[in-house]
Amino acid sequence: MGVSGSGKSTVGRILADRLHCPFFDADDYHPEANKKKMHAGHPLTDEDRAPWLERLRELIDAAGRKSEPMVLACSCLKESYRQALVDQRSDVSFIFLKADFQTISQRLAARQHAFMNPGLLQSQFETLEAPQEAVVIDATQPPDQIVHEILKRIS
Repeated sequence: MGVSGSGKSTVGRILADRLHCPFFDADDYHPEANKKKMHAGHPLTDEDRAPWLERLRELIDAAGRKSEPMVLACSCLKESYRQALVDQRSDVSFIFLKADFQTISQRLAARQHAFMNPGLLQSQFETLEAPQEAVVIDATQPPDQIVHEILKRIS
């Protein structure tokens, strides 16, 4: 979890590969209306996010029913979003990829994203509620080092 540009997708793919499990990117599950809204530079509301979080919750529940591990890259900026994803599940861990605004802003300026408007970064930092129950990782490290740290801390 983390703001756009924190490395969720890159790190998530590497982590899933090392864990030999499926990787899911929450961006792939946004309804088209959400993508258009973000592309236009408008932050999503909690109402916009509700069906998206429901779809992600279904992915998590399906993996849990099969007792199969998975990696999901998702912003999960608010505690209420994280709770919507896991409710009372004890088999879900959050990894918070944390970096400062300047670092993330530089990353977003250097990349292309299908719908995430870099102008939304400030609103993401304003929305972000740092998790109390998460492994916090310095997202300024190289992706392989981040994955190594995650594996060390969750094993």
